[in-house]
Amino acid sequence: MTILAPSILNADYGHLADEIQMLSESQADWIHLDVMDGIFVPNISFGIPVVETVRKLTNKFLDTHLMIQKPDKYIEAFRKAGSDSITVHIEADHDLKSTLIEIGNLGCKRGVSINPGTPIEKLYPYLEFVDMVLVMCINPGFGGQKFMPVTYDRVKQLREYLYTNGLDILIEVDGGVSTENAGKLVETGVNALVVGSFIFESENPVDTIKNLKEIAIQHAI
Repeated sequence: MTILAPSILNADYGHLADEIQMLSESQADWIHLDVMDGIFVPNISFGIPVVETVRKLTNKFLDTHLMIQKPDKYIEAFRKAGSDSITVHIEADHDLKSTLIEIGNLGCKRGVSINPGTPIEKLYPYLEFVDMVLVMCINPGFGGQKFMPVTYDRVKQLREYLYTNGLDILIEVDGGVSTENAGKLVETGVNALVVGSFIFESENPVDTIKNLKEIAIQHAI
C-alpha cells in the first residue's frame, strides 16, 4: 500500500479544525506536518502548539518533518506534542546518528530527509538507524514549487541500495507531487507521497485525495 500524507502547510489556518476534520474523513493515511524555523530554511511555518492542536483533532498518524537547524533540541517536545514519526535533515546541525537513536528511544518512527543537492550516498551510513527516508523533490522552505524530475533517479538509486542490502525502509517524497507524477513515483519505488498545495488548492480536496490514492494503487509495484 502506498501511503498518502497531505501536508497542512497550505491549509487554511483560520479554519484548521475543519481542515483536519476533512483530512480525517478522507482517504488520507497520514497527516504531514512541515515545521520550519526560518534558519535551516528561509521560512517559518508553525511549531509545537499546532502539532498539539492537530493531535487533539485527529487519530490519523502524524508525520512530523523538522526543517530546523538543531532538531535534536526539540524532538522530545514534538513527541510529547503527539508526533508519531519525526523526520530530521541530514544537512542540519546535529549528530544525526544520536538524533535518530533518540527519536527511536522516544517511541517514534525515525525519519531522515535529504535535499536535492545532497548525494544519496550520504545517507548510507545512517540507514540502519531509520524507518523512513524522505527524499525532497524541491528545495525545502516553501510550498507550491515545481517538482524536480531528477527525483526519479534519486529514488531509484535509493531503492536499489535498500534492496541490495536487505533494508526494509519506507521511501517518502515531498515537493510538487501531483496526479501528473504520483504514478511514476510509485513505480520508481516510493512508499509514501506527501502532497500539499495540489490538494488544498484544488476545488475538492477530498476528491483530489481519492484520485491520488487510486493512482497510487494502480501503479504500485
